[in-house]
This record gives sequence, structure tokens and C-alpha cells, in this order.
Amino acid sequence: MLDVICRTTNMGFAAIARVTDNRWIACAAKDQISFGLKPGDELKVETTICHEVQKHRKAVYIDDVSKDPAYFDHHTPKIYDIQSYISVPLYRKDGEFFGTLCAIDASPQKINTPEVAGMFQLFAELISFHLDAVDKITRAEEKLKEEQEVAELRDQFIAILGHDLKNPIATVRMSADILLKMSKEELTQKQAAMIKSTSFRMQTLIDNVLDFAKGKMGEGIVLNRKSHNGTLVTMFEKVINEIKINSAERKIIFNIALEEEVYCDKDRLGQLFGNLLSNADQHGDFKAPVEVTAVTSKNHFVLKVTNKGEKIPEDSLVHLFEPFYRDPNGENKKGLGLGLYIASEIAKAHNGTLQVKSTEQETTFSLQIPLKKQKS
Repeated sequence: MLDVICRTTNMGFAAIARVTDNRWIACAAKDQISFGLKPGDELKVETTICHEVQKHRKAVYIDDVSKDPAYFDHHTPKIYDIQSYISVPLYRKDGEFFGTLCAIDASPQKINTPEVAGMFQLFAELISFHLDAVDKITRAEEKLKEEQEVAELRDQFIAILGHDLKNPIATVRMSADILLKMSKEELTQKQAAMIKSTSFRMQTLIDNVLDFAKGKMGEGIVLNRKSHNGTLVTMFEKVINEIKINSAERKIIFNIALEEEVYCDKDRLGQLFGNLLSNADQHGDFKAPVEVTAVTSKNHFVLKVTNKGEKIPEDSLVHLFEPFYRDPNGENKKGLGLGLYIASEIAKAHNGTLQVKSTEQETTFSLQIPLKKQKS
């Protein structure tokens, strides 16, 4: 822009200046006459005609200082040895005065014309638009930074809170176990069983929230992998028993055939399985059993959880593994919507996949992970 001004007007120096009551600062400059100013440099504002433009809000065009009745004896041309001068006011979009678009030369130039005035006015409007855009970007960046800081604090708070809740929940569960063992009263047994089932549900929610918070803070799903076989069977049975505490009438068919050892994090697979089984229990037809299949092939471990019931809509399937997603049309909207997301993240951490297939008759979630440790 400044280069165009210098070429069009034959002026040797052009600048965009920030002008206030007590400062003149060059924001941008094009210097072809060794005037000596570069961006960031300052002039004493009272030595400039821009100071008067700032006061009166009127543009100044001088073809030849010696022939100009208003400026022939002005101090600014004498101080800076200039003969021609242009200065037009710049405004922000809200009308606030910002500074000037100005140009000078040591020789007289024909600049007080409608063409030059129109060009400067157009450039002034472009600069005003640019200032507004810069302000909006700056405000947006500041707001984004603030929101990022709030989000980070929120995630840290969730992580700390979830961690601190683990011990009280473990105490509640232990107390429920003691009541179940020691009390023979039917009412006490019933209430203790309810307390224990609720503690399992709370533990699952806390684990999911903790994993989500850690993922947002960059830690992700941390695995402790070992080779497992029989211990996996015990783990699966434990998860099934925990689900049955919540749903005593739920029938679960468990088919397992682990002929090979599985290189995995057993506890994480238990968490994944618990999320899938809980999902099947909540959304499946209660009159039909949930079928669980865990098998090993030559290269992979495969886990499938199938429940009878209505088909999951296509528009819901694409969002199913997103955090906090719950089917807006579903009747059952319990939970945070993190279970399937965490399950998919655990699958990814194992270099595996978690997929879902839903028909009018049944819905199946299928996990597949490599059997052995993969070479890096």
C-alpha cells in the first residue's frame, strides 16, 4: 500500500502512524529519501502536522509549502525540510481515532487532486477494516487462551476429584461386603447389595471421567501389558458378576475359548468389557440374554458383546464413540456418555479396533487386538 502511494504521488516517504495526544509512532513506513524512520520509531508529536490532524480530524494536502497560505510558515516543514505533505485521519470501526496515513517529500508534488484524495480515502478505509480485523483476532485469541486455561483447570480438578473419590467408594464397598457377610436380615442384605452395586456403578463413572481428563491433558490411556490367559477368564467372570449385582435378573451367556495367551493390559480390558456389558444391559431387550464371546485366533484376540433390541439409528452410529454422546431419541439417557468413548480409546491403545454392527434384531460390539507384542 505504501509503495503504491509513493509510486502514484512521487512522494519519497509514506507511513501509517499511531497518533495520540502525546505520541507519534510509526506502525509501517516506506522510506525512499533516507528520512530515517522505521516501524516502531517515534517523533515528537507536537513537531508533526499529524498532531493537528488528530485534533481537528481533517485531512491535510500540501502541494508546495512555500505557496500554501496556511502552512508556508509552519514549523513542521522547517524542522523536517519538506515541501509537499499528505496526512489523512484513520479511524477504527467504532469511530475511535487511531492515527494517520501520511506521506512527505523534499520537493513540491501535485497531490491536492480528487484522484489522490480518493485513493487515500480508500486506503484509510482499508486500514480501518484491517485494524478491526486485528482487534477481533486479538480478542478471540485472548478469549481462547482464557478458555484453554479454564478447561485445563477444570480437567485438573476433575482428575483430582476423581482420584480422591476412589478411597471413599472402596470403603463403602467394603462396608457393604461386611454387612452381606455378617447380617442375616433380609432387608439389610437387600440394602447392602444395593449399596455394593451402586459403588460399582460409581467406580465405573469415576474411572471413565479420570481417563477422559487424563486424555485431555495429554497423558492418554496408559497400559501395563503382560501375557494373560487364565487370568483373563477370571477377570471376565468378575465383570459379569458385578453387572449381575446391578441386574440380578439379567441372563448373560458367556462363551470363551482362549487357546493362546493375550498380550494386553488385563485391567484395561476389564474396564472396556465392563463398559460394553453395562451398555448392553442398559439398552438391550431385558427379556433376551446378552451374549459374550471371547476367543483367540492365530493372530488376534476377539471379544464380542451382543444384545437383542432395536436397531441403533444410522445417524447415531457415526457419533457412538464420541465423548459425552447420548442418543437424543433414546429413552435411556443415564450416564455421562463416556463409556463407549473410553472403550474405543482402550482398543486404540492396544493397537486394536472396536466396531459396532446393529440390525433390526441385535447389536454387536466387536473388539479385536493383536495377540502378541508388536515390533516397533
